[in-house]
Amino acid sequence: MIVAVQGLWHLGSVTAACLAAAGHQVIGLDTDAATIDGLRAGKAPIAEPGLDELIAANAARLTYTTDASAIAPAEVLWVTYDTPVDADDRADVDFVLARVAEALPHLRADAVVLVSSQLPVGSTARLEAMLQAARPDTQIRFAASPENLRLGKAIAVFSDPDRVVVGVRDTATRARITELLAPITAKIEWMSVESAEMTKHAINAFLALSVTFANELATVCERVGADAKEVERGLKTEFRIGPRAYLAPGGAFAGGTLARDVAFLTAIGADKQLALPLLGAVRPSNEWHKKWAQRRLVDRLGALAGKTIAVWGLTYKPGTDTLRRSAAVELCRDLADAGATVTAWDPAVRTLPEELAGIISLQASPEAALRVASALVIATEWPELRRVDLAAAFAPMQRRLVLDANRFLAAQVAGADAEYLAVGVPA
Repeated sequence: MIVAVQGLWHLGSVTAACLAAAGHQVIGLDTDAATIDGLRAGKAPIAEPGLDELIAANAARLTYTTDASAIAPAEVLWVTYDTPVDADDRADVDFVLARVAEALPHLRADAVVLVSSQLPVGSTARLEAMLQAARPDTQIRFAASPENLRLGKAIAVFSDPDRVVVGVRDTATRARITELLAPITAKIEWMSVESAEMTKHAINAFLALSVTFANELATVCERVGADAKEVERGLKTEFRIGPRAYLAPGGAFAGGTLARDVAFLTAIGADKQLALPLLGAVRPSNEWHKKWAQRRLVDRLGALAGKTIAVWGLTYKPGTDTLRRSAAVELCRDLADAGATVTAWDPAVRTLPEELAGIISLQASPEAALRVASALVIATEWPELRRVDLAAAFAPMQRRLVLDANRFLAAQVAGADAEYLAVGVPA
C-alpha cells in the first residue's frame, strides 16, 4: 500500500519506519523543514533505540516532504502528531486538527484517514464535519486507532503489539485498515470511532490512577513502618488484581501522555456537567508526589539553600534524549528555586538548553557530579548507573545520602555504606 504519515516526531517517525519495514511505500509529511531534512539524512528527530537503523534499512520505501500535495497517491493518511501539551497538561488539539485540514484537499477521493494522535473523544467527528464542509462529494472515510507506543520500546511495541484498537464506521474502512495492518498483526479490537477514542482516555486514566494510588499508599507506609514493596506483593497476589497490575510505589508519572488523557476526561466532565471526583483527584495527587524527593531532602538536610545536590539522569526516560516534560528536570528546577546548587550527569545529554544551563551544572561523569554533593538523587534509571563503583564514587561526598524513588540501585547501594531512601520505605 501507499501510506502517508502526517506528523513526524516520535509517534510519526516510528510509525513511518515500521510501516516501511512491513513492506508499505511511505510518504512522511511534516511542516517542520528541519525534521524533514534530518529524516532524509537518516536521523530521527528524537532518540529511540534502533530507529535510525530502521530508517536506513528501509530508505527505499521512505520519502519525506513538507509539501502536502505529495500525499495525493496515498490510500491511507495516518495522522501521528504528538499532540502538544502545555505545563498545565492542556493539549493543543486545534494545532493537530488544523494540520489535518491542510492535508485533506490533497487526498484521493477514496482515501482513509486513520487518526492516532492523542485527541479528545469527538475529534474524529470534528474532522468529518470539516471534510464535509470542504469536500461534500468525497468518499474519504475516517478511522481512529489510539497510539500505544512507549519511549525506549516503541519499535517492538509497534511491530509486535498485544493488540491494536481500531474504531471504524463501515466495512469498507475496516477492510482498508485490515490490509494496512496485515503485515504487522491480525489482533485487532474493532469498535466504533468514539469507543476507540474513549479507550485511549480510559487506559491512560486508569494507569494514572494506579500510579497515584500506589504512591499514596506508599506515603502512608513510610509513616507507619510498612514497606510499600511488600504491600505491592500482597496486592498483586490477590487474584482479583493480579501480577501485571500497574501498581508499584515509586516516582510520580511525568510527561504529557497520562496527564493529557486525565485532563481530557475532566474537561469533558465539566462540559457535560458530570461530577468526576475520582479523576479530578489524580492530577493534584501526582503533583504532590512529584515533590517527594525535595521533601525527603529537607527532612534530612534541613533548608536546601547552600547545599549541593547531585542528580543522576535528566531525560524523560532512559533510552531517549528528550528533556521535554522530564520529572528529573522539574526536580532540578525545584531544587534551584530552593537555593540549592544542582550538579547532574546524563549519558544522552551533552549540552543543556539555555534555560537549564543556568540552573544545572552538567558533569562529564556520574562520579564528577558527586564530588561536593550533600546528597544524590537517582532521577532517570540509565542501565549505566548499575556499573558505577558506588563505594568509590561516594567517597568525596559530604554526606552519603541517596534518594532512589523506584529502588533502581537498591542492591548496589546496600554495600556502599550510605543512607538510602526510596518511596514507601519506612522512615
